[in-house]
Amino acid sequence: MATHHGKDGVVKVGSNTVAEIKEFSVESQTDIVDDTVMGDAWKTHLAGQKSWSGSLSCNWDETDATGQEALTDGASVTLNLYPEGADTGDKYLTGTATITGITVGAAVDGVVSRNFTFTGNGALSWATAS
Repeated sequence: MATHHGKDGVVKVGSNTVAEIKEFSVESQTDIVDDTVMGDAWKTHLAGQKSWSGSLSCNWDETDATGQEALTDGASVTLNLYPEGADTGDKYLTGTATITGITVGAAVDGVVSRNFTFTGNGALSWATAS
């Protein structure tokens, strides 16, 4: 069984690498529709529509014109999320997403941060880096 260190992760907007990534997460979900009827001893259901969403945290880099600066409120972008790195053969998640929120944080004893939330617009799929 293979394991991977998170330090190798990469996020790209299209083919452009986003600078200063600290972490990202992605969640996919499937709606469930109950189809249980009277007389059934056990509940049953049907799988419905799927959706996905996530978040991305960075150290703020205002010079990252094609990465962080491309992630504006309401923007529709192709996100490529590489949990194990972007070398040939590495697996990654890809899909079109809408940027739904941006947070900038600053603390007297910390690095300025920039956090993004996104919601998928269509399918999320696994691909292999070439």
